[in-house]
Amino acid sequence: MDYQSKIATNVASIPRSGIRDFFELVQGRDDVISLGVGEPDFVTPWHIREAAIYSLEKGQTTYTSNLGLLSLRKSIAKYVGDFFHVEYNPATEVLVTVGVSEAIDIALRALLNPGDEVIYHEPCYVSYSPSIVMAHGVPVPVLTTKEDGFSMKPEKLAAAITPKTRVVFINFPTNPTGACASREDLEGIAKLAIEHDLIVLTDEIYSELRYDETDPHVSIAALPGMKERTILLHGFSKAFAMTGFRLGYACAPQPIIEAMMKIHQYSMLCAPIMSQNAAIEALENGQAAMIEMRNSYHQRRDFLVKRLNEIGLDCHLPGGAFYVFPDIRCTGLTSKEFAMQLLEQESVACVPGSAFGASGEGFLRCCYATAFDDIRTATDRIERFVGRL
Repeated sequence: MDYQSKIATNVASIPRSGIRDFFELVQGRDDVISLGVGEPDFVTPWHIREAAIYSLEKGQTTYTSNLGLLSLRKSIAKYVGDFFHVEYNPATEVLVTVGVSEAIDIALRALLNPGDEVIYHEPCYVSYSPSIVMAHGVPVPVLTTKEDGFSMKPEKLAAAITPKTRVVFINFPTNPTGACASREDLEGIAKLAIEHDLIVLTDEIYSELRYDETDPHVSIAALPGMKERTILLHGFSKAFAMTGFRLGYACAPQPIIEAMMKIHQYSMLCAPIMSQNAAIEALENGQAAMIEMRNSYHQRRDFLVKRLNEIGLDCHLPGGAFYVFPDIRCTGLTSKEFAMQLLEQESVACVPGSAFGASGEGFLRCCYATAFDDIRTATDRIERFVGRL
């Protein structure tokens, strides 16, 4: 049977994740230091795990409302109001999802008609373009540069808007570059969204991981006139080290949440109740642990950026998340060649920048959610590798 002819065209055209493809090569190798997969190296704080255990012990193993536990939605609304400075009605404007990945998927499916264009900035997380394609939309990348701090500039966004543009998709702080958007850039993006009557989809999963206390995180949803046209996506994986709990949420005007909920109820039904109970504990009592983890990431970031620049790999200082994106073009190797040879010769795993879009070519993503001693050893090995080049 010709199975390829049986696969939906829009799915068949999607490449496998460049991150996962690369790290299949690492599996089973005990000698490898990984600066690769973007996952906290911290175990979920005990009091959060205990809330999940207690949920099981109490026999809370049922479905919840499609929207999620109302108690969790109230906690989310309070947290979003305090942290993002945007007020949402927990009864109608908050939807609990199975990770932010599901929230992205159902938001795009709820908004897009076939052929609608979605503008996003690149380099970007590997799922953005495929998620747009799977929702029968057209991905339109806006290239960002090291010189601009990898932020989306309003003038570049303006040049990409067409009559078919329906959504602007942003992610700050950004995976893979750690870039943060200035208030000025966000205001420019917001102005264009209002002028062209566009919806903004903002993935702010790394928002707590900002390192300059004089430049706090700003959500585009909090800017004047933007709450009504923004879908704010957030979750628990990064700041609270809860990747395996698979829990995220979307905050948006009620008609958009209702449309997203229709897809969610037929595909996922609801997020796991044990994870939802753990999330309440994280939001209400997890700040101290989150700050401790962030301080550790901050220390690692400073060390890694300094060492990479000493080695001769020009690296900007990222304002958030837990990634650095050094420029390796001076070596004469492509991103994939550099990453493969580094893995083979020095047993250090990093992700080729090309995995995050064509504009990532010439760069390397290094994740510093890794033990400090491992980062130190990895940079010594990178220095040895670059020295031979």
